[in-house]
Amino acid sequence: MRLLRDLVVHHCLRIFPFRGSRPQKICAACAALTCRRFLLSKTDIRNKPQRGIAMNTPQKVVLAYSGGLDTSVILKWLIVERRCEVIAVTADLGQPEDLSGVEAKALKTGASSARVIDLREEMARDFVFPMMRGAALYENRYLLGTSIARPLIAKALVDVARAEGAQAVAHGATGKGNDQVRFEFAVAALAPDLRVIAPWREWNLMSRTALASFAEKHGIHISGEARRYSMDANMLHTSFEGSELEDPGQEPHASCTQRCVPVEESPDEGEIVTVEFESGNPVAVNGKRLSPAGIIGELSRMAGRHGIGREDMVENRFVGMKSRGVYENPAGALLYKLHRDLEGICMDRELLALRGMLAVPYSNCIYNGYWYSPEREAMQAFMDKSQEGVTGTVRAKLYKGTVRPLSRVSPNSLFSPELATFEEGGDYDQKDAAGFIRLNSLRLRQYAAVGRRAARRNG
Repeated sequence: MRLLRDLVVHHCLRIFPFRGSRPQKICAACAALTCRRFLLSKTDIRNKPQRGIAMNTPQKVVLAYSGGLDTSVILKWLIVERRCEVIAVTADLGQPEDLSGVEAKALKTGASSARVIDLREEMARDFVFPMMRGAALYENRYLLGTSIARPLIAKALVDVARAEGAQAVAHGATGKGNDQVRFEFAVAALAPDLRVIAPWREWNLMSRTALASFAEKHGIHISGEARRYSMDANMLHTSFEGSELEDPGQEPHASCTQRCVPVEESPDEGEIVTVEFESGNPVAVNGKRLSPAGIIGELSRMAGRHGIGREDMVENRFVGMKSRGVYENPAGALLYKLHRDLEGICMDRELLALRGMLAVPYSNCIYNGYWYSPEREAMQAFMDKSQEGVTGTVRAKLYKGTVRPLSRVSPNSLFSPELATFEEGGDYDQKDAAGFIRLNSLRLRQYAAVGRRAARRNG
């Protein structure tokens, strides 16, 4: 017992090289507690070695796996350091990357099983389209391309964890960003009993060099091609962070692009596109009905070649800091513009104004990771109700980074040519405007009268 205590004290002093006697007393007290725990556990240590590990560490973990350096290292780290069985799950969200071979790489790295789950249609139908019905736009600029994918990925992890009897899920989001919050809020809402492992908040591999060294040590193949940016991509958008973008005073490098042709290199002739909507959802492009994912893919290609949908901005992260990102979301930018244009003839003025007010907290819910919250669900019910009459067709011209609506028609149009005409006709008597103005200016006249009385008293 005394020998064990001395060894623990010696180990503590190696880690914390304090001077004086008090720290040594603290270490000795810590050592005594450690020894007591050891002696208590030794009574049945031969019969329960695995149960002791399982009490502190999940035995089976479902990992959100991309095949890149970070998640490949995390996979091996969970096996080596946490002694976990790891199930690797890759979400196919329509990202440009080739996902063939990602399962084989996960298995080679040590995963007990690996799968790629096709979530493209579910993402478009159940996440992107509802978000667009709510006119979501964070801080009036960001179309939430990354934010909207996280609750779906988390749902897929939970589904696999339930099917496989796993006790935890793991992700590769860093401790500085929003994604850790989005993933873990979603898991908390869908499966509060599951643990979440976030290696970036736990390990000491705090640099790309450290990750590369760990990978080399454990035989993990990594691409020799260095990536300039931290990137995220799905069917809707691509984001760029890091490198020169960490200085808001520097312009992005020429390589900071994937989906949007630079405006200077876009075609000198515009392109006409027609999009049909039903209850706020796009259903056809140029007369051809497509699936939700098919519509996003087609419009992304069309708008991207005209340089539409690129945003370079500094935003406010939920965790408290400002960050800069470059976002390319050609389909999202085009649909946002056309959808809002159609709403102009289909939605009542007060309904449109109320929806506009709710769009701000609704956007914040998505950005901050509250997709599965009661407030988002309640706002979604309102958004969907507001969209029941938003059916029709918008025709627009795409040219040099711009979207210019040319015409819009709807069977539910509230626009009346008879009322709006400058010619005679329609059920509108211009003399009625006098009474309307007199009644609605009453409060202004009262306010002015109070101001005049106050001026006389003070004068």
